[in-house]
Amino acid sequence: MTTHNIAFIGLGTMGFPMAGHLANAGHHVTVYNRTTATANKWAEHYPGTVATTPAAATKEADFVFTCVGNDDDIREVYKGDNGILSGVKPGSILIDNTTASAEVAREIALAAEKHGAAFLDAPVSGGESGAINGCLTVMVGGKPDVFASAKPVMDCFAKATTLMGDVGYGQITKMANQLCIVGILQGLSEAITLAKSAGLDIEKMTDVLKHGAAGSWQLENRALTMAEGKFDFGFALDWMRKDLGICFDAADKLGVELPLAKQVDDKYAELQSRGFNRADTSVLIKQFDK
Repeated sequence: MTTHNIAFIGLGTMGFPMAGHLANAGHHVTVYNRTTATANKWAEHYPGTVATTPAAATKEADFVFTCVGNDDDIREVYKGDNGILSGVKPGSILIDNTTASAEVAREIALAAEKHGAAFLDAPVSGGESGAINGCLTVMVGGKPDVFASAKPVMDCFAKATTLMGDVGYGQITKMANQLCIVGILQGLSEAITLAKSAGLDIEKMTDVLKHGAAGSWQLENRALTMAEGKFDFGFALDWMRKDLGICFDAADKLGVELPLAKQVDDKYAELQSRGFNRADTSVLIKQFDK
């Protein structure tokens, strides 16, 4: 595989191992993180260099990846002082792996074009374990030729990388993904609560149901831990509420109702008030505590 100069901005739970996979694949990776200690820690684990600003990380990069918190963070790292667009070289491809709005993706794409760069919105699914194991699902919005150039690089940390349409459609796909997850978790929470109350063997139940129409990743990976009251892993409740907020904003603009998602979001808000902010999203089952 051809090696490239790559900048990776944002070394959080997902970005840290994603950047690591790119470095381990032989690419020349320069990282930037708002907390410098995290960037230095990354450099202790993987081959690569640390930059002091997004612009400095970007100036020689063929591909620039970002994985930050929200729309405002994206605007800051791209358009702020010493941001990516102040240092990007013409012809580079900018890839945002943040879960954010379709609007900010289109905004950054237009700004990138003015600097001679291309942009892809490419949110990921698979959680921390998917990032660590290099088997994320990447949902991409952008031009087909830009996607074709970037796909082999994104595949370093992915098991599936798919172009969904123009810029913004990656984020719309991620919204659909999150809506599916909360719906499945609500159903799973109710099913496990009923089964436990009746004295059913949850492990045996899971093994049976996973082969039928109720089968899902959440069933196979979370049913037992939910039944055992273990929530110290995976995707945090706070992050899901942020993502659901993006879904609700998009739905309002499209005139779409999301009744189940809003019901689950209300339950998550109650669980936040009980201190479960950083618990895995499967903590939804705690809504049935008596």
